[in-house]
Amino acid sequence: TPQEAIEELEYAAANLGMKAIMAAGYVVRPIPAHPADHACWLDMFCLDSAYDYDPVWSKCVELGVPLTFHSGSQGLGFRTSVSNYMYNHIGHFAAASEGLCKALFFAGVTRRFPQLKFGFLECGVGWACNLYSDLIGHWKKRSRVGMQNYDPANLDREMLVELYHRYGADLVNGRLDDPEMRRLAIVGFHSFTGASEEDPAWLDEFAQTGVTKPSDVPGLFVPNFYFGCEADDPINAMAFDTKKNPYGARLRAIFSSDIGHWDVPDMREVAEEAHELVDEGVITEEDFRDFVFTNPVRLWTDMNPNFFKGTVIESHADKLLREPPQTHTATGA
Repeated sequence: TPQEAIEELEYAAANLGMKAIMAAGYVVRPIPAHPADHACWLDMFCLDSAYDYDPVWSKCVELGVPLTFHSGSQGLGFRTSVSNYMYNHIGHFAAASEGLCKALFFAGVTRRFPQLKFGFLECGVGWACNLYSDLIGHWKKRSRVGMQNYDPANLDREMLVELYHRYGADLVNGRLDDPEMRRLAIVGFHSFTGASEEDPAWLDEFAQTGVTKPSDVPGLFVPNFYFGCEADDPINAMAFDTKKNPYGARLRAIFSSDIGHWDVPDMREVAEEAHELVDEGVITEEDFRDFVFTNPVRLWTDMNPNFFKGTVIESHADKLLREPPQTHTATGA
């Protein structure tokens, strides 16, 4: 519950002096009314949640700690093979991270808490580039503005009937004389939701995000989310591709190879592997610096400037903090 989370945050950060918090990306909650044993649903702490987690986000801001999440999705959805671990494993961290990241955005958490940072661990960044682009594309077509193109209230029903008669010939001859058939022909079976025009949640599923135009998305997405990437993942380059990411965005990928697991056979090689994208001309030295230094430092110091005090990189972090912060102004369509 939110209260339990707040108590743990206060204990870890205020009492123990911890600077970093790792949390699960969802809570598995039972469905009491479901007839099947162990039926459950996934609560992402915001969108459609059983609780209001805004007090938790507020506590993180108060304590100066970003939230990093690490939950997988093996055993869920299509990742339920009983014979092939690789089938279940590939993409499962990305899928779980996308669900939470998308929920945080649609629930308006980044709008209400712009200073709060979220990190998604061991999941890569390719899915985030896709999600970022999809949010912009879907807003154009499914925001309250875009939905006007599909609103039955904007349909000229009499003209539609006239066109049926004019071009339908024998296919509609006599069929539209019946009032019920005429009604169905005009509005269709599924064009009325029963939603009140006063209910923004029905009319605009982007209502909580604060997005009023496509170029609002970068500022509500890019500065808040950080994505942990393996050193040898070639898709890391997508984060820095300003030609392909809408509005020239540079997503905040962070170098975070999973040393100790099977995906890092030799821990001495991870830094070299990360630099191979520079050697191959896929990313620049500036991109690499952001990947291994700037983005990780920003994740931790944007909410706690003293995070690296007393460490070997203290002077480097302080120098970075004196640099002008990155902006997120839209640069193109």
